[in-house]
Amino acid sequence: MAVRFLIIGGGPAGNTAATHAARLGADVTIVEREIIGGAAHLWDCIPSKTMIATGGAMAFGRRSSGMGLEEMRPEVDVEALTDRIEDIKDHLSQSTTNLLRSQGVRLIAGSARFMSAHSVSVTTSDNGVEVIEFDAVLIATGSRPRIPQWVTPDGERILTTRDCYPPKVFPSSVCIIGSGVTGVEFVHMFQSFGAKVSLVVSRQQVLPGKDPEVAAVLEDDFLRRGVSLLKGARAQSISREGDEVVVKCDDGRQVRSSHAVLTIGSVPNSDGLDLDAAGVHMDGGGYIPINHHCVTNVEHIYAAGDVSGKLPLSSVASMQGRKVAEHVMGLHTRDHRHLDYDKAASAIFTEPEIADVGLAEAEAFAHGRKIRVTKVPFSATPKALINNDARGFVKIISDPATGEVLGGSIVGRHAAELISVIALAVTANLRVTDIVESLLVHPALAEALAEAAE
Repeated sequence: MAVRFLIIGGGPAGNTAATHAARLGADVTIVEREIIGGAAHLWDCIPSKTMIATGGAMAFGRRSSGMGLEEMRPEVDVEALTDRIEDIKDHLSQSTTNLLRSQGVRLIAGSARFMSAHSVSVTTSDNGVEVIEFDAVLIATGSRPRIPQWVTPDGERILTTRDCYPPKVFPSSVCIIGSGVTGVEFVHMFQSFGAKVSLVVSRQQVLPGKDPEVAAVLEDDFLRRGVSLLKGARAQSISREGDEVVVKCDDGRQVRSSHAVLTIGSVPNSDGLDLDAAGVHMDGGGYIPINHHCVTNVEHIYAAGDVSGKLPLSSVASMQGRKVAEHVMGLHTRDHRHLDYDKAASAIFTEPEIADVGLAEAEAFAHGRKIRVTKVPFSATPKALINNDARGFVKIISDPATGEVLGGSIVGRHAAELISVIALAVTANLRVTDIVESLLVHPALAEALAEAAE
């Protein structure tokens, strides 16, 4: 008899687990209450990156005079951009749905609650109720924007990230609260569309926890573009005064703008699942702790994606889903590599782009670890000059004794793609000489990787 595998949540973790388990012979059911493909992925990540890409095209047009062209002043077509976002979202969701159905995965639109450690009750979208019994279950319910108690978003001028797309209007001025990855991406996006942007930075650098040298490049670019940085300030209230939004900070400073956007993290969607009925433990923040197999404290109940409290990246969620499917089907006993979260590559889609992977320079120094750091600016790379964009650098961190690549950071054009080379080196325990001896394309930005590994 096939393993009855239930998945709660059809995002990157859930649908990847489903496709792999189905190929391995499991009887798979997915319960999804919002959208196949994942709300956080298709309602947050994909729309924001689509808008960033459009803003980047506009910015490139404004820089065109540096490439021997007459300067262009492109304007955004809000309706066309909205249609583009919806088309991409719908295409991705439909293609995922078609793949799942082609593999025999049963899809149920609804919300699940645990009745016991081996059964759930599903309230379907048409208000029906169905009881599903399972041999194994994956909780992959994702997350939603965090809203602090001192503010009430209205969806018009005081916004969460999810209120920003599809765009109704582009604000003339906007205050972004939160200077992490999402915050700086929104700064870049709104400024690209012509808004006057202020950023409330609770610490003394944007992107706290990232390489200070990387953060400094981004801060310099923001300042050059006219962004106002309120460092060392924490927002404590947001209110509307007519057509203005007033953000007041704990140090007395305040920002008046047409809109404000909260980008201060997310909370897991673990409430409403009745996890106690299944005996599943949560931590104080509502996340579900897991081991290296993504198993919770109950041996046949798994958690993956944002709700697991690990890195909130779609790539990580997808890999977790793959590993869960292998474990459910008993394949973890064969040449199985555990997911190493320390080797996950990540990117920030600002301009310039930022990407990193593996050991960070500051982290190594904090632990007294000996490392070799080599850095090459893109200004020394012919392709960067051809592109009329020589901002940023490549930094590679390696073991001075063995030459093994331990990590790296890239700031510059196409950093999200270029980091893949360093990520592969980190994952496969390659040495810097392996990169140096690779015959790369010329002219290409990737040449900076070989030079940094030299």
